Amino acid sequence: MWNGRRYHSLDSYLKESFGEKLYKLSLDGGMTCPNRDGTKGRGGCIFCSGEGSGDFAAKPCGDTGRQIELAKDSVKNKYSGSRFIAYFQSYTNTYAPVGRLRELFLPVISRDDIAVLDIATRPDCIPPEVLKLIKELADIKPVWVELGLQTSDNDTAARINRCYETEVYDRAVCELHEAGVEVITHMITGLPGERKSDMLKTAHHIAECGSDGIKLQLMHVLRGTNLAEMYERGEFEALSQEEYTDIICDIIAELPESMVVHRLTGDGDREKLVAPRWSLDKRKVLRGIEHELKVRNIVQGCRRTR
Repeated sequence: MWNGRRYHSLDSYLKESFGEKLYKLSLDGGMTCPNRDGTKGRGGCIFCSGEGSGDFAAKPCGDTGRQIELAKDSVKNKYSGSRFIAYFQSYTNTYAPVGRLRELFLPVISRDDIAVLDIATRPDCIPPEVLKLIKELADIKPVWVELGLQTSDNDTAARINRCYETEVYDRAVCELHEAGVEVITHMITGLPGERKSDMLKTAHHIAECGSDGIKLQLMHVLRGTNLAEMYERGEFEALSQEEYTDIICDIIAELPESMVVHRLTGDGDREKLVAPRWSLDKRKVLRGIEHELKVRNIVQGCRRTR
């Protein structure tokens, strides 16, 4: 087990790799998404809020350095360390000319207080020139790239308006590994039309592709999204806490021991959350997962090693 946990948590990984816990600063690079501006689609993925999954990120203020200082100030009561992860969270953070990306990322990764540059993006938005820049940045300090896969099922992907095929994700993982960066994959449980077996297939696909980390996310139905309209029309039901706990435990059992579990669930904006409302008590959700792992004697990778 990892520091008493039954899964390879981010906290454990950070202490192993950096000798200390690092706090993540959520930033906004001021970009949009090809799934919003008409290049690939419009409206974004059906679950995506108007902030592009960056509801809690510090907002652009014309000066990234100032944005970092504001983000640091917002967490000073939670974290007393001196080094951070700069997490460009909102929208698609490689969806800009490479010159602009260089001007954005290079000053950030060069800061003494930044230990890791973490870039959230889409796998279909990493052209060769951007991949080359990412490799240059990775030669300076560790770079993580977070890819929003959500599901490996192409039918579900079409249903949620993801606007790229899973094979695009597969290629991106290989190319990013060749560039020397760590890949973290986002997966959502409870997408409309998916069964537990579909979710386990997605987890298995992420593992087989060699993703270094995984972010597990409960599907939050947020007000103002296409998903909320579907929910209100009764086209699907949100997962119960018991269902979610069961699925997460089974996923953990299937993951390789080396994969870092960056998240077991996420946060939904309290003011926008339509369902499931039980997810607002995040501590209770996490305690429930930890308890069930112990009761079922599940340790990460236990089913892969049998």
